[in-house]
Amino acid sequence: MTKHFELEEYPMPRLTFGYLFDFRNPQQWHRDWHELYEETVALAAWTEQAGFDAAWVPEHHLASDSYVTSPMILLAAIAARTSRIRLGSAISLAPLYHPLRFAEDCVALDALSGGRLEMALAIGYRRREYEAFGIDFTRRGAIFDEFLDVATRLWAGETVDFAGKHFTLKGAKLMPPAPRGRIPLHIGGFAPKALERVAKYADGYFGDVGAVAPYVEKLKEAGKDPASARALATCLFMVVAEDKTAAMDELAPYYHHVNNTYAGFMAEDKAIGMDDAALAAMDLDAFKSSGILEIMTPDEAIARFKAMQAKTPALEHLMFMRPPGLPVERFKYYAGLVADKVMPAFG
Repeated sequence: MTKHFELEEYPMPRLTFGYLFDFRNPQQWHRDWHELYEETVALAAWTEQAGFDAAWVPEHHLASDSYVTSPMILLAAIAARTSRIRLGSAISLAPLYHPLRFAEDCVALDALSGGRLEMALAIGYRRREYEAFGIDFTRRGAIFDEFLDVATRLWAGETVDFAGKHFTLKGAKLMPPAPRGRIPLHIGGFAPKALERVAKYADGYFGDVGAVAPYVEKLKEAGKDPASARALATCLFMVVAEDKTAAMDELAPYYHHVNNTYAGFMAEDKAIGMDDAALAAMDLDAFKSSGILEIMTPDEAIARFKAMQAKTPALEHLMFMRPPGLPVERFKYYAGLVADKVMPAFG
């Protein structure tokens, strides 16, 4: 029998803020690789000093702008330079990993970071990434289900014997074990099956804030307390600025690149399964007038984020991004406005 809970009975969690770092190196702003990677790791460490709460590293393969492919390695580098902020993938493409190897690497990262690791996982939407790894794109959901079954049991301290369609393990055990007896896990996606995975396996949902309500419903259907719901929302195209017009002129080229590369990912191979993908390629002028890049004053941002909290009580974290090519000092300027003029309104 499904239990019934009233989510409104529970207080909202404190809203926290962080940045996504994708280590891209597009041709129009191309940098020496070592300089770019060192600079980006240093920027992630700077966000801790500025008061932010988390740093995230995503994953894609075969990207023309060299989008980061190895989030675990970059998270280890950031862990070594920080001491407080939460660290995690956002997202790792779980079906491309072996669950034992992935679980072991997460244990090492959690130990290295002092228990600050939180991993966000999903199945992705690019067929060619799976083809490059020799994995059947159409089976990625089934592979993910087996992966989650194995990895969560390993993190819980079990010795795992598993014979599935995609993975076979005998006597698998984490040595050393997960320091906290678990690795906090967030799962992304928007289809009903994806949200069922979140409810079954994860500590929270990762992705668009609009999918949080259906995720909470899946928790209720599973007989779980909706007060346990946690949501990490992506706000990659949101910026805080004092002068919105000047900010649009300065920042639009960088975010335009992000828009068009994601649009290209979604359009390639027609594999995403949506006729009207979330993003479409366009020229710079069209992008600036599209409303995709949302630039808000500090007061507007506070009002917007408080409204998001009120509508979505499970919301606990907002993730912005450093767009590729944006110079360090300009990133610090805009991030500093969030830290100094927005975050204090949220405790």
